[in-house]
Amino acid sequence: MRLSIICFSMTGFFTSERLKQGLEKRGHSVVLAKKSRYLEDSIKESAGSWTGSRFSLDEGIIFVGACGIAVRSIAPYVAGKKSDPAVLVIDECGKFVISLLSGHLGGANALALEAAEILGAQPVVTTATDLHHRFAVDVFAKKNGCDILHMKAAKDVSAALLAGKTVGFYSEFPWKGSLPAGLEECGRDGFPVKNSASGQERFDLGIAVTMHTDCSPFPSSVQVIPRILSLGMGCRRGKDAAEIEKAAKECLKRASVFPQALERLASIDLKKEEPGLVSLAEKWEIPFVTYSEKELLEAEGEFTPSDFVKKITGTDNVCERSAVRGSGQGALIEKKFGAGGITAALAVRKWEVRFE
Repeated sequence: MRLSIICFSMTGFFTSERLKQGLEKRGHSVVLAKKSRYLEDSIKESAGSWTGSRFSLDEGIIFVGACGIAVRSIAPYVAGKKSDPAVLVIDECGKFVISLLSGHLGGANALALEAAEILGAQPVVTTATDLHHRFAVDVFAKKNGCDILHMKAAKDVSAALLAGKTVGFYSEFPWKGSLPAGLEECGRDGFPVKNSASGQERFDLGIAVTMHTDCSPFPSSVQVIPRILSLGMGCRRGKDAAEIEKAAKECLKRASVFPQALERLASIDLKKEEPGLVSLAEKWEIPFVTYSEKELLEAEGEFTPSDFVKKITGTDNVCERSAVRGSGQGALIEKKFGAGGITAALAVRKWEVRFE
């Protein structure tokens, strides 16, 4: 994780140095700031301004000092659990490590346990699912590299589990491990695969691990979306970025998949600097990868051939082959779609749900 630590006293500085060294040994990238007239190289800006500059850059911020300083510093920047970084507070003597913000999706709870182990401190975690050792859908999503839709439904799932209720669970994908307590396997229709111990015919509330927009097994469904799709694209030189984005959206619509399921945009090396494709990847915040003619010809499967494309690029198809290569030789789920000199296709890599 990219982390920043800020301390406010000499004692806090010694604790911060010990923590920084321990975190770096575990592979984290750590920046240490000091804010005190009695500490050399103290930052000139206020703690609040410093926090604002780090809030969007770092995955975690650690305050070594009083809780009040941390709360006042982060207050103007707190936006939501999907975007906020992990925030910890540690007393200057290093006795207690408090997970203050983004315990699950931001990873503050796990980071608090890690920091406490380094310092020999007492971790303080206050999220109810952790205290009661219940399944938490946001932790599950983070560990599986997934996004969550419908956060209100996710809160309802946690509330139901904490109340001792059972909720439904459906997955388009196979899984390793056993379903956690409180989850019951259901089909795509929301009905239990086996006779429900609770006597329910269909669950009103549940979790659906899916990439498809039309998959909502329960009246209140938490859709957990794995990032497993590669979007392969080709285009004529100089195509407008807006047209390329429109074609990409149409490809997703045809496949009925969530844009959150995309993990990369792929094409041929000839297009690695194509402005419209580069712009799309930047706007959608996904990597843009390209492959040589030889690499595309090594893609496995049946593809829609084009003599014109072969004459220009050396391979009979760009979008389908690049999608398959981008997915690690996965399955093509949306074949070549073409419009106005732009082509697009989708492939999905092999993936499974993991329960620890």
